Amino acid sequence: MSNNTDYILQVKDLKKYFPIKGGLLSHTVGQVKAVDGVTFNLKRGTTMGLVGESGCGKTTTGRVILRLAGEKTGGEVLFNGQEVYDMSHKQLRGLRTKMQIIFQDPFSSLSPRLPVGEIIGEAVREHKLVSKAEFNDYIDNVMDHCGLQPFHKDRYPHEFSGGQRQRICIARALALNPEFVVCDEPVSALDVSIQAQIINLLKELQEQRGLTYLFISHDLSVVEHISDTVGVMYLGNLVEYGATDDIFKNPLHPYTKALFSAIPVPDPKAKMNRIVLEGSIPSPANPPAGCKFHTRCANCMEKCKHEAPVQKEIEPGHYVVCHLYDDAKDVSKKEAPHA
Repeated sequence: MSNNTDYILQVKDLKKYFPIKGGLLSHTVGQVKAVDGVTFNLKRGTTMGLVGESGCGKTTTGRVILRLAGEKTGGEVLFNGQEVYDMSHKQLRGLRTKMQIIFQDPFSSLSPRLPVGEIIGEAVREHKLVSKAEFNDYIDNVMDHCGLQPFHKDRYPHEFSGGQRQRICIARALALNPEFVVCDEPVSALDVSIQAQIINLLKELQEQRGLTYLFISHDLSVVEHISDTVGVMYLGNLVEYGATDDIFKNPLHPYTKALFSAIPVPDPKAKMNRIVLEGSIPSPANPPAGCKFHTRCANCMEKCKHEAPVQKEIEPGHYVVCHLYDDAKDVSKKEAPHA
């Protein structure tokens, strides 16, 4: 993969398979293809939203990029032009300050035995980012940026509300002054009013610090609000990828259209053209042949059952993985209803 300084992250054909053990001697009898060939580039200072059903591989993609899920099965992950999986232990330790994650459940990701000041400052002390004399002022400053008060330092996670706990998680990630943050459904466990506060906080911090986010979420309206680009995942594959406006105004893949048809409209008189997908998502341990979506697709053709589609650029920066767009001459016809 070519190195482009505009991109903080370049992911090419990323794969992560988990072994299925069975038998008396626990031999590997199969593999769960959690991430099965994901490709995208992420520009510096922007946000990419990653959406899809539960179990499609969104969280695993984020963890594999950060090297938190063991060794990858295949593909490349370039961070600032360097292959993350070729780094030595010393290089990886330095990289840990530049790449951080905000977990989905703020309560289970915070140690109940440590006060908040120690939770936020533990990694700062470990990586020796500031001197001992500056440590307390540094932590106070980070907490202040995340909407936390200095007196919160001596309290424990169980003494806070869900929104405050998520602010603690954000402060812990930002204390290391990272360049790239994986936000793994950071607002899904929060009330709607608190969600708005956390989303606005993330956007504000991005503007102040030039952060780059990979924002994983089920909530399409949140993704539309915060993201510059959007990737749609299905069963370990990225089926559509492009600028947020292009994806939301002109979804191309049948799965993307079905997902977007479920977005609620704040008008009781508006008619919903809901696309209901038949059946349930297949097992990643035994995915269907050909296009993985063909078992649930209303547009399924014969070749969809046998031949896996490849990624095509339908319009500048807008990619789709679907046999409906094999013939480029038909693209204008298919886009016409959305124009």
